[in-house]
Amino acid sequence: MKYFVLLFGLCLSGLVFAEVDLVKVVKSKGALYLMEGETVVKEYAVVFGANPKGHKQQEGDERTPEGVYSLDYKKEDSAFYRAMHISYPNAEDVRKAKARGVSAGGFIMVHGQRNGLGWLAFVMQNFNWTNGCIALTNSDMDEFMDKVKVGTPIEIVW
Repeated sequence: MKYFVLLFGLCLSGLVFAEVDLVKVVKSKGALYLMEGETVVKEYAVVFGANPKGHKQQEGDERTPEGVYSLDYKKEDSAFYRAMHISYPNAEDVRKAKARGVSAGGFIMVHGQRNGLGWLAFVMQNFNWTNGCIALTNSDMDEFMDKVKVGTPIEIVW
């Protein structure tokens, strides 16, 4: 029994002490992965905006940007249960939007459920409902905020 406890403790310590160096989002799978090197440390089910396929083109298109960005600050006073900001738009996003005569949009976050509605996550996490953000359950958001440091890169692909 003590060997089982020791083995269990060693396995668990990998998750507890993992150094997340990349957040990878695969929109087509509705999945967010916390990565340490090539190893998936944790996987979360996530949802996006109502129009998730393709790269965000402009404000209001309900798309989540695709590409590599940075998680550049944490926000505890959001309209949603905790949030971490994605550094969208970058200079290229702004240039392309300007060429089309539109705003690139912004304020894209990884966040929990709308404040006061966390109890509805069992319904809300079954369809894409954000305006282009990436949404987790509140308990998953707590874990995400504990494990992911400001400055961690986020790679978002279809």
